[in-house]
Amino acid sequence: MLSTGQTRELFRLALPMVVSQSAFALMVFTDRLFLSRIDALHIASALGGGVTFFVSVSLFLGVMSYATALVAQYYGSGQMEKCPRVLTQGVLMALACQPLLLAIAWLMGGLFAVMGHSPEQVVLERQYYFVMMAGAFFVLVKACAAAYFCGIGRTRVVMITDTLGVLLNVPLSYVLIFGKFGFPELGIRGAALGTVIATAFSIGIYALFYFNRIHREMFKVASSFHYDSGILRRYVRLGLPSGFETFVGAATFNFFLLLFQSYGVAEGAAMAIVFNWDMLNYVPLIGLNIAVTSLIGRYVGAGDMSRTNQVIAAGFVIALGYSVLLAVFFVVFRLELMMVFATPGQDFSEIAGLGSRMMLGMATYVLADAIILVSSGVLRGAGDTRWLMNTSMSLHVLMLVSQYIMIKPMGVGPLASWWGFVAMLLILAVVYLRRLLGQTWRKPSRLARVMAE
Repeated sequence: MLSTGQTRELFRLALPMVVSQSAFALMVFTDRLFLSRIDALHIASALGGGVTFFVSVSLFLGVMSYATALVAQYYGSGQMEKCPRVLTQGVLMALACQPLLLAIAWLMGGLFAVMGHSPEQVVLERQYYFVMMAGAFFVLVKACAAAYFCGIGRTRVVMITDTLGVLLNVPLSYVLIFGKFGFPELGIRGAALGTVIATAFSIGIYALFYFNRIHREMFKVASSFHYDSGILRRYVRLGLPSGFETFVGAATFNFFLLLFQSYGVAEGAAMAIVFNWDMLNYVPLIGLNIAVTSLIGRYVGAGDMSRTNQVIAAGFVIALGYSVLLAVFFVVFRLELMMVFATPGQDFSEIAGLGSRMMLGMATYVLADAIILVSSGVLRGAGDTRWLMNTSMSLHVLMLVSQYIMIKPMGVGPLASWWGFVAMLLILAVVYLRRLLGQTWRKPSRLARVMAE
């Protein structure tokens, strides 16, 4: 049942997160727009290197981000002093992960050549990837801090921090990419370095809010700086399935992307541009997903299932309403949107033609994204992370295997491969919706067990 009051509450929490995630999208968008002024190869390389970086950190990032649900559950049950302890355990985990991340960087650096990319593209992808991996610690700590503030309902803090980070990142990347104002011309490495510096800067902003006197006293921050085996075990037990879900989804998407780029530079550039516009839909919905997770976690912690149902209804109204409007926009202006990234003085017709047809597929799956992200936000907030992990892993691996068969042994064209990707997202949306509408995750015994773990 839709509640006006609950819709306002969700919107109040979600709007700052939508702005925050949109700020991140703007940062990625402008980086690729700057790189498009060099050539199409740089756009494709930034996408390949960037997604491979995300795959490399996605397992750890997924675990860190579960702090939203964990903190919200403690907050909802009135255990305020446990909230900052979650953040402390997250920072300890981020430190412990560093040796493993170095090993992952060494292994993943050779992936681009294995996937059959041109030598020129491999060089650029590796440059972007290694600079980003050098700043992985900052990415993990920032994710944990953002999840903490979302968990206690202070989403405006996340919005302010991310906005300030982007205001630094955009001009800094421009200066570093093109070598302005006496700085060296770093090209694609400059885009990555600008992101790393802005991420570290954002952590400093979070620290200002975290150590604010009012917040410090309300949550007993001073007594939180220690190892807490109970919270850490619960963090890992519930967060690890979420991390595996994130990792498998990111890994299969990355391999699909790299397989698709083996068609050629034009196909890789078309995909990069389409996914750039896809961020207009996906990234704001991530903000809504985080807000849904926070509210569901809070009400599950308080044992209030009536408000949980109201959050679900409000989430779908907001998500589907937004995605429908954007789908129409993508269809009507698909060619014009592709031409925004045209490289001056170069023939862009092949990239624009393929990309504009791919935009039709994107307009189809944006509604599936809305269903997936609202459903997963609810289930994650309620602690149903193991089902999410198993289902996401199974369907994403199935998608990857089918894409490999289509692209390599069967040798189908890029559009057939693309529509196969669209079909996978539609299937995933149906499966997630069926779980959400079922009763398994709502059973009082299961919810009590989640809170007791």
